[in-house]
Amino acid sequence: MSLQGPAFYDDNDIFKTYMAGRSRPDNPNDTLEKPVLLELLGDLTGKRILDLGCGDAAFGREALRQGAAAYVGVEGSDNMLAVARQTLAGTSGQLIQADLETWGYPRETFEIVIARLVLHYLGSMAAVFAGVYQALLPRGRFVFSVEHPVITSCDRAWQGPGPRQDWIVDNYFETGPRVTQWLGGQVLKYHRTVEDYYLGLQRAGFIVESVREARPQPAYFSDQETYLRRTRIPLFLLMAGRKP
Repeated sequence: MSLQGPAFYDDNDIFKTYMAGRSRPDNPNDTLEKPVLLELLGDLTGKRILDLGCGDAAFGREALRQGAAAYVGVEGSDNMLAVARQTLAGTSGQLIQADLETWGYPRETFEIVIARLVLHYLGSMAAVFAGVYQALLPRGRFVFSVEHPVITSCDRAWQGPGPRQDWIVDNYFETGPRVTQWLGGQVLKYHRTVEDYYLGLQRAGFIVESVREARPQPAYFSDQETYLRRTRIPLFLLMAGRKP
């Protein structure tokens, strides 16, 4: 049986495997996604930040240390929230447990909203984009990352175990749900094209400022073989939009 979003990470065996992977050297989140995210965000001093699908809230702790004025993380998984509470202990950071597609987004409250590697778990991207637009102050910025559409289109070339060595891009324009084998379980994700994400931002009212594919940079890798492998295909897509 495939699990969606929070339920997937609330499987304790899957969660343990996920957390072990996030802490390993040269993991793709830290070597590929995070450097581009921080570049797009820029200076966080004095910013009020909303983090959708905040996971362990490590970004919130870092942002507050860098001078962010406020941090609110929204997460659906019980396991993730338990870790996030420990991460933010002793800080001013706040956590909310909610479904991102139905949560009542506050009106004009934040300068920055981020959504890191969570949108591909959600069936209604338009609802989330509308909520983000509502939550941002004028000229506020929305920065998100997703699994790259060339990855989400098809996983026939890889059923594990071990690192994926070959990729198939197929049924690219047939968007919608995909059941994927990952971390020892089955997870439901939603495939969208690059164009879908771009137009989704525009239709929600955002001015699209940046489209990035997390090109590998040697400086972020300790292992040359891992770096060379990451140059073969994009893993992540990041976009930044501004509310007028």
